[in-house]
Amino acid sequence: MSKLKIAIIGSGSTYTPELIEGIIKRKRVLPISELVLMDIDENKLNVVGSLCRRMIEAEQLPCTVTLTQDLDEALRDADFVLAQIRVGKLSARVLDEKIPLKYGLIGQETCGIGGFFKAMRTIPVMLHIAERMEALCPDAWLINFSNPAGIITEALLKHTRIKMLGLCNVPYNMYKSIRETLALPDAKMTYVGLNHLSWITAIEHDGKDYLKTALELGLNSEAMKNIPSSGFSRELVGMVGAIPSSYLEYYYFKDKKLKLLEESELTRGEKCIGIEADLLRIYEDAELHVKPELLSSRGGANYSEVAISLVDAIWNDKREVHVVNLLNRGALSFMEDDDAVEMSAVIGKDGAVPVAVPGFDNRHIIDYMRMVKAYERETVAAAVTGSVDAAMRALLMNPLVGDYNTALACFGELKEAHKAYLPQFA
Repeated sequence: MSKLKIAIIGSGSTYTPELIEGIIKRKRVLPISELVLMDIDENKLNVVGSLCRRMIEAEQLPCTVTLTQDLDEALRDADFVLAQIRVGKLSARVLDEKIPLKYGLIGQETCGIGGFFKAMRTIPVMLHIAERMEALCPDAWLINFSNPAGIITEALLKHTRIKMLGLCNVPYNMYKSIRETLALPDAKMTYVGLNHLSWITAIEHDGKDYLKTALELGLNSEAMKNIPSSGFSRELVGMVGAIPSSYLEYYYFKDKKLKLLEESELTRGEKCIGIEADLLRIYEDAELHVKPELLSSRGGANYSEVAISLVDAIWNDKREVHVVNLLNRGALSFMEDDDAVEMSAVIGKDGAVPVAVPGFDNRHIIDYMRMVKAYERETVAAAVTGSVDAAMRALLMNPLVGDYNTALACFGELKEAHKAYLPQFA
């Protein structure tokens, strides 16, 4: 088989051993000859990168492992680029969470005005990575796990020429928990939505649709570790007519979520800072050569399975169905062709072909997706152009923001707090 180079951008992330675990698991089908770990944080790169190197060596993979702070070195001649960046690190996330609370708004990593500013910081950097990919590895695939994944997908596919797919572990975890709850390990499901705004709308097994059964049971999928979840009632899932992802709690229970956040001693970002510090101390153990159990508490469950199985499907032209973020291209008739959506697609060497969902008629989901997509379009415009008008149009359409005076005041404070990472507004 041909040799394979993978570059991981943002390798100082404590999630990186998850990816290495996935690479090791598929060592017989992914002939990786070169793995480049890149990060701008030298200390984290060395600590996490050294553990990753020990994991590779312990499995005796015939693969060189390079640690670098040079983006161009990482990208040159890569076949796959896996991006998991966090611009401004966790301290910026904490600002996204805390400042909105002063204005009675939900502070959250990907939803509401906090998620908006994460997009503002991340999109310019991702556009730069894409620009360098066009020059140094134009045939490579970018698999992006950086949040907000759907909005970043829309920005890159509309404003660059690279091949890319956005990825999230929420669909995989929803599928897994529903199959286990219903004891239907081979059930096929229809997944419709945007990233972090999604629903299971069909559950099929042996020609029978089990969705009605699931709704009557009030079935929920397992919540993500990074979301304090209270779950959805039987009445709510019946009203929706589908099983929502746990992120819908921020929209369906906005007041309750806001109250919980206001009463919490620590934000999720502050908790993650503590978990990350503990993980880095564990990673420094020169005898450690496996992924530690503590990593599962970060909310990245099955990250390696999702990311590396997608690489496998493309590299080996497996024609498998995966849930990814990609352009709609007519698969959902009620969305625009160039809208980035999160849905099933057939994955092979030429990329992803979305699996059409004909006759979809759940008006609640259709209207919610259209509303939030309008927010996402303006968010991309604001991130790319630095237009404050586009930013305000976006925030007025976001279900977690809405009020103009509140949005403008909070926008101003967050823009000032993050100004080092917002070149488009300079």
